[in-house]
Parts: sequence; structure tokens; C-alpha cells
Amino acid sequence: MSATDGARPGDAPRTLVVVPTYNESLTLPGTVGRLRAAAPWVDVLVVDDGSPDGTGRLAEEMGEVDPAIHVLHREGKQGLGTAYVAGFGWALERGYEIICEMDADGSHRPEQMPDLLARISADPRVDLVIGSRWVPGGEVENWPKHREVLSRGANLYTRVMLGMPVGDATAGFRAFRAEMLERLDLPSVSSQGYCFQVDMTRRVVEAGGKVAEVPITFVEREAGVSKMSRNIIVEALGKVTVWGVQKRARQVRGLFPGGSKGASAR
Repeated sequence: MSATDGARPGDAPRTLVVVPTYNESLTLPGTVGRLRAAAPWVDVLVVDDGSPDGTGRLAEEMGEVDPAIHVLHREGKQGLGTAYVAGFGWALERGYEIICEMDADGSHRPEQMPDLLARISADPRVDLVIGSRWVPGGEVENWPKHREVLSRGANLYTRVMLGMPVGDATAGFRAFRAEMLERLDLPSVSSQGYCFQVDMTRRVVEAGGKVAEVPITFVEREAGVSKMSRNIIVEALGKVTVWGVQKRARQVRGLFPGGSKGASAR
């Protein structure tokens, strides 16, 4: 039996997929429907930021039909990062063991979620599984060349600055082990967009966690409006640079243990 045929693995851990939304009424029903078909043992939490197009109300209606679909309403557009942090907190309070991320716009193929879950279930040492575009077997569809260059370049810069052996640190298709999320200081996470994904990866690695990647096919959205903006890119570039400089500074200080103490004594 393959990992992608929709059958529940034996003794599968309680799993929740967090799906942030803002004006995704055109794409949410299809995305969640496909996810529930591909992984019927998985629950879904839609975190809606008061979508003017009625996405939150639509999610409530979906939950009335399917009790595995839950909705967390927030007032106003507060950003992707805080939506995920709120969703993670909701999941931890309710005892979920595996907590996942997925976009509502269909760019992450729901049929590949079982691949991520199979990977994290296969190795108890793995704390985070990333659905990666930039590992062997991964690919993108319908992307303009400049988007691919930007994404590959951002991930290369992240690897160089942070020293993380991760091919796609900006990816938002993920599965976390709840024990790892509990070890992280989630309230201190303020990053958004791509930067949020890098920040969470960085925190898992610095906490001693193991990260694994599985190849996915990323599909450019066909409906709705992209949330990508120049500010998101600038934030990611700036914060990765700061984190990289801080990491190098810690490494240098580690080469001279007691150096500052010795200097103060003179």
C-alpha cells in the first residue's frame, strides 16, 4: 500500500493541518476536499483573518458537513506567521501529535500530504518534514522564470548565511512533531511570509531537531490573488542577514572562551 492512496496508516498519530486564509473562497473548498480525500484521518483547522469575501463563513459551513474541519476566526488581516502560531497553539492545546502547514490556494498538492506524514512517522528522530521544490524529484509548474530564480537564490542565501543543510527553507508545506513545537518559544515568532518559514526552520535546527525533506510538485495558483509582496521579500532578506551575522558572532565568541572576562579583568 503506497503512502499516497489515502488509507490510514496503522496507529497514525493525531494529525492536524493548519490552513491560513484571507480571501480564499474560490480555492478553499477544493483544497480541503482534496486533502480530506487524500488523508481522511487528518483534521483541518482553517485560520481565517476576517476575509471580506466570506472565506470564514464558507469554512464554517464546510465544518457543519464534516466535523473534522475546524475554524479559528481572527479579526482583520494579521499575517501568515501569526496565523500559523495561533493555529499551532490551538493544536497543542488539543493534544495533536503531528501539526502541519499547507496553503489554501492549491499550490501545495493535497495528494502529497501523506508523503510528508509517512516520512515523519517512519523516523521518530525527525522533528520537521518539509515538502521541498529544490531537492531531487521536486519541481514547480507554471512558474515564471524570475520566480524560480528568486526562490532558488533566496534558499541559497539562507543556506550560506545560516549554515542550514536544507534545500527549501522557504517552503510552506510542512509537518512538525508537536514535541518540537512545544520546545520552541512560539510567542516570540513575529516573522511573516517566507521569513516565517525560514525562522521556524532555524529554530528547529538550533533546538537540536532533525529536518528531513521530501520532493513535491509546487503548482502556481490559478484562482484568487497572490499574497506575495515586496515587503515580504525585504523582511526575509533583512532578517536572514541579521540571523546570519548573529550566528557568525556566536561562533567567533566560541573560539575565545572567557575572552570578554579576561578583557574586563585587565
